[in-house]
Amino acid sequence: MLKHLFLLPLIALAACTTSPLGRSQLQLFSDADLAQMGLAAYADIQKKEAREGNPAANAYVRCVAQAVTGALPGGQQAWEVTLFRDDSANAFALPGGKIGVNTGLLRVATNQDQLATVIGHEVAHVLARHSGERLSNQAVVETGLQAAQAISGATTPAKQQLMGLLGVGAQVGVLLPFSRAQESESDLLGLDLMARAGFDPRQSVALWQNMERANSGAPPAFLSTHPSAGGRIEALKNRLPQALELYEQARAQGRKPACRAP
Repeated sequence: MLKHLFLLPLIALAACTTSPLGRSQLQLFSDADLAQMGLAAYADIQKKEAREGNPAANAYVRCVAQAVTGALPGGQQAWEVTLFRDDSANAFALPGGKIGVNTGLLRVATNQDQLATVIGHEVAHVLARHSGERLSNQAVVETGLQAAQAISGATTPAKQQLMGLLGVGAQVGVLLPFSRAQESESDLLGLDLMARAGFDPRQSVALWQNMERANSGAPPAFLSTHPSAGGRIEALKNRLPQALELYEQARAQGRKPACRAP
């Protein structure tokens, strides 16, 4: 055991990587490991959560999600999308190419560009390997690497915590939000991604204004790991000139999503 404890700093040093925006990360898990855990988590959620049966709503969400993921670098694999019948304005994306959207989000994200803002943000968490970073930090704290085995077993507090670390804590009743740095990074990466897909990045500001109205009782930014809606809006506005260039390029290349809300 002591030998393992002494080795952990060396392992951590060897596993230091850089996020797409240049931030240092600890990554102890391979993409294959993360995909395995993401698939297991997605299968578990699908067993427990009710799915929305409205064909028009499902087609709309798939249309937006497929346009966003189609703009990922390297032409990555097709992503599976599920619309869950849940009143909370929430969505998630998991390693392994899985996306979940709650019906409640459609009342806050009122058009395709606003929905693309949220989906782009969630996919950006996967693109930046944020769940792997959180799992790696947790593995170092616990001096163990048993997450892949735990997540496929019976429901336990440890399994619920791992689900939260992957990014689906709201689905299992464990609130483990991404860090403020990760959230801010995903805001910017997601903005670029939706713009590359041909969605209007200016609607990201409108989306967070809607979120701010829907969560009028939210605590100020310094009391939360998440940036406040106002802080996010300011950061997005600062990023808009770059995103608008990507948007115009995408439109010139024929990327003009026309997803119809139900």
